[in-house]
Amino acid sequence: MNTHATPAQMATNGARPDPIATVGIVGLGLMGMACASRLRQAGFALLGHDLDPDKRAAFSEARYGALETLHALPARCELVLLAVFDTDQVESVIEAARGLLAGSRLAGRFPLIVCTSTCDPDRIAALANRCAKAGMPFIEAPVSGTSASLAQGQAVGLLAGEEHDIRRAAPVLDVICPARHYLGAAGNGAKAKLAVNLVLGLNRGAVAEGLVFAERLGLAPEPFLNVLLGSAAYSRVMEVKGPMMARRSFRPPQSRVDQSLKDFRLIAELAGSHGQQLPFATVYTALLEGCVAAGEATADNAVIIEAVARRKNRIGPAY
Repeated sequence: MNTHATPAQMATNGARPDPIATVGIVGLGLMGMACASRLRQAGFALLGHDLDPDKRAAFSEARYGALETLHALPARCELVLLAVFDTDQVESVIEAARGLLAGSRLAGRFPLIVCTSTCDPDRIAALANRCAKAGMPFIEAPVSGTSASLAQGQAVGLLAGEEHDIRRAAPVLDVICPARHYLGAAGNGAKAKLAVNLVLGLNRGAVAEGLVFAERLGLAPEPFLNVLLGSAAYSRVMEVKGPMMARRSFRPPQSRVDQSLKDFRLIAELAGSHGQQLPFATVYTALLEGCVAAGEATADNAVIIEAVARRKNRIGPAY
């Protein structure tokens, strides 16, 4: 017999959701592993899933529990974090034939879904609505910050969804993003994250171009970076990415080129649908595409400095 009620039924009969003891993580890349590290330190039991068997093996080797099947998570977790690549993967994880919704129906319980992935705002809002109709609570929680900043407790959460679901997720959110903003309905988290990433990426490009320019003039990169850090041009990006750029050290990555390119293409698509040109973003996207063409897709996005440096022999306007 099914002894578990859906969240909607709980609200009707006054039952309380199960306390969060075990957290599932879907997507065991940079952000998923950073979340796992912090959650284990906070005392949560963890189960993880990734389509890549090597990532599952690494998760197991780190003394976490790895599951080969995605739909097994709902029976064993009160909350599932999604840290996958894009909107297509988020939709598939939840709605595929052996996804989380199917697993939840089989288990007779619906875990709270916390989506940390950067997604298309309209599609994620529609997905949240479908989840609600199915009885599965869903909140957006994309984070502003690299995997390293998340691991250090410095990530900022951009939350959207039902406030009572966000309150329920608070013990987990307190661990992965102690600083956070509530932005209202589902979809608004993605909108804010993409706008933040636009500014962040352009800032990264400006730091890279400034360092290349100084180097071409004969200034050593690392001492000049110290000048920048103490100047009116200061930004947090200089602290996080500046040393990597100055030393030309881009592995292991904190945030990858292919992830940034995915976000900037989505930004361009959304801007176009709203009748807005983004001239600086167009240049930055071309630089990211140059990095991919140069085999740097999985390098840290600080490698944008190499894309700028490679333009040194052009004659006339570069763009």
